[in-house]
Amino acid sequence: MVEILQQILNGLTIGGVYVLIALGLTIVFGILHISHFAHGSISMFGGYVVFFLVTEWGLPLVLACLAAMAAGFVLGVLVERLAYRPVRDDNPINAFIVALGLTMIAEGANLRLFGADQIVIPTGLQSVFRIGALTLTELRLYIILMTVTLILAMTLYIQRSKTGYAIRALAQNRNAAILMGVDVSRTTMFVFAMSSMLGVAAAIMIGALFAIAPGVGEGLAIKGFSVLILGGLGSIPGAIVGGVILGVREALA
Repeated sequence: MVEILQQILNGLTIGGVYVLIALGLTIVFGILHISHFAHGSISMFGGYVVFFLVTEWGLPLVLACLAAMAAGFVLGVLVERLAYRPVRDDNPINAFIVALGLTMIAEGANLRLFGADQIVIPTGLQSVFRIGALTLTELRLYIILMTVTLILAMTLYIQRSKTGYAIRALAQNRNAAILMGVDVSRTTMFVFAMSSMLGVAAAIMIGALFAIAPGVGEGLAIKGFSVLILGGLGSIPGAIVGGVILGVREALA
């Protein structure tokens, strides 16, 4: 029983990573019905940036993470503006082709800029906490706290802010939202920015827990879409529950 509980605890950690990836995919799909397959590869860029800032520039880990998430926000704006906006109102197959092209570009850029070697983001977090017979490393504790904080912040923003109202309106009824004065281009751009920022946070966690290497982003995107389907397409609560289920299930398996 102790071993089962320990694996459930471990599964909650990786499940949090899946939740962040799936949330980014969910808000994009909910508004634009676009399967953003490049999400994982673009997110991995943020993980590489943190590694570079910490190891090469000597920045503290917290500042490096904030800088990478800010870079992810800007990158999301560029992706929406340059890649998806021109095909937003076209046949959905065009957006699908763009997503595949973006995946190749992102993977190629990561490989060219950071090389093919597997890297691990250094955190310096080595303490281990004991909860009865269970153990929880300091790194996993911070990952769980960071995940919960980001989920709560995003949920509150979507529920309480003016932009959040616009996002929900577009997801529920695009035509009615436009008639009520919702700026589709601005809202869509912000959705991609927020999606990329959440993805970068997930990539940082993967890089600290396991490692970052070419191809990891694609696998992470597949996990994100698995959660998306499990929790219900476009459902934020479903993405949260689905991510936790997948993470715990993997740990137990």
